[in-house]
Amino acid sequence: MKSIAIIGLGLIGGSIAKAVKKNSDIKVIGWNRDVSVAKTALEQGSIDSIWNKESMLEADIAVISTPPYATVSFLEENARLFKKGMVVTDVCGVKEYIIVECERICNENDLFFIGGHPMAGKEKGGYFNTDATLFVGASYIITPTETTSQKATDILKELINILKAGTITVTTPEFHDKVIAFTSQLPHVLAGAYVKSPLCTKRKGFSAGSFMDVSRVATADERLWTELFMLNSENLVTEINTLINNLSAYRDAIIKGDNSRLSTIIKEGREIKECDNLQF
Repeated sequence: MKSIAIIGLGLIGGSIAKAVKKNSDIKVIGWNRDVSVAKTALEQGSIDSIWNKESMLEADIAVISTPPYATVSFLEENARLFKKGMVVTDVCGVKEYIIVECERICNENDLFFIGGHPMAGKEKGGYFNTDATLFVGASYIITPTETTSQKATDILKELINILKAGTITVTTPEFHDKVIAFTSQLPHVLAGAYVKSPLCTKRKGFSAGSFMDVSRVATADERLWTELFMLNSENLVTEINTLINNLSAYRDAIIKGDNSRLSTIIKEGREIKECDNLQF
């Protein structure tokens, strides 16, 4: 791989650009809706050039680093400007919707698509929070389908290795969305609901690690996460219902003063968490 195009220079896209520049000699072409961000990235050396849509985009792989709907709309509007045979990937937190739409567009424009989802991020987004080491040791999920070319898989894996990710997880779009509803989306629901307690504003002097652990992702971007939640609604609602049932078990044992039942419920959670399989 000699060149990469990154569409969207926010937290993920900008961090990919910085990591590629830090870890390789690959040429990085950048584009951002707000051109001032792209100019800053160019001045800082995070990218080598800015694509202006006035010429064909020529790169070995294009990484579209925008939210789901924006990813599809950008590809729909601009795929004709991508060099034929280019590999295209995304970084979205939902895969079924992305795969269906992006594979269709790429097939119509002689491009190769493969879904991707780096399991890395921060509480705050944007280019000015980017980090060349963001993906180091992280899991990177890819979701090839029966029609995905080996070329696309190989080039994306090469990029992931350049980012120094820890694990490449290969799965189906359907299983990705099912598990992500639990590992990523449900914690955002929980954090948002948790901080809505009237006591949250009165916690000064009373909070420590437990509060920070549970509330950390409550600062989520509501526009992005509304998209992600609604595009994975069935899986997410299933996980929310499971959480409600589990919370109800705690509540009922406490109301009934059932020490034995409460102890058992707490123990079950501890034993699951301590299981060797509960690693990143």
